[in-house]
Amino acid sequence: MNKIIIITGASSGFGRLTANALARSGHTVYASMRETTGRNAPQAADVRKFAKENGVDLRPIELDVLSQESVDRAVASIIATHGNIDVVVHNAGHMVFGPAEAFTPEQLGELYDINVLSTQRVNRAILPQLRKQRNGLLVWVSSSSSAGGTPPYLAPYFAAKAGMDAMAVIYARELTLWGIETSIVVPGAFTGGTNHFLHSGRPADGARVAEYEAGPYANYGDKIMKAFSAIVPPDADAATVGDAIARIVAGSARCAPAVAADDASEGMSFTSKSKDMY
Repeated sequence: MNKIIIITGASSGFGRLTANALARSGHTVYASMRETTGRNAPQAADVRKFAKENGVDLRPIELDVLSQESVDRAVASIIATHGNIDVVVHNAGHMVFGPAEAFTPEQLGELYDINVLSTQRVNRAILPQLRKQRNGLLVWVSSSSSAGGTPPYLAPYFAAKAGMDAMAVIYARELTLWGIETSIVVPGAFTGGTNHFLHSGRPADGARVAEYEAGPYANYGDKIMKAFSAIVPPDADAATVGDAIARIVAGSARCAPAVAADDASEGMSFTSKSKDMY
């Protein structure tokens, strides 16, 4: 069954790979991103090119998760076109890397805005429609840090993702009686195939960073990155995350009984929590 799907943060990485996988599965997929006529114009053009070359219904759409006005406008446009939305993939997020002490409170606020408050903006725009339909699926792309394993220098990012994960769990309990399912996808530490590590932010307080580098934590950042690379299998493919989400969507209530699975292969796992579990 064709579903209308919107994915946040789909200009690259897990978001774009998920958009490709879902479009190939026969769904109408909106790959949302900001600045579709500016900085992300090449990415938007590539989405349209992929759709044409593969004969799938994949569409870029302007959506800035930091702006409620932008989110509302994108969601209203999709509903006006199709009359419904079936699946929301909360993928937009940002990573930072460095000693926690060296990040300013303002930086942590910005990170929380991107990783947590953005999901609230999207939910407030979309959930009235899903509740009206009495069906739908929310997919939250979480972090393996929420399931344990907390290496140094990632505290602000892990704290933000833990906040999002907690929101997802409680939302599941508050939406189940509306017929809305929830799945939390927990990728492992993919160091390739996405821009997650490459585009990660750094602490604003350079003086504090210098103190760490001059002390017992000299070159610690490099050590952590090497450790990450060592635990990731050389054949780990970030596209498996998108494939897992496609399987979750295929198994949601509108197509078939909801699924519950754990797939530790390829460095990732996921759990699907259906309305039947609450």
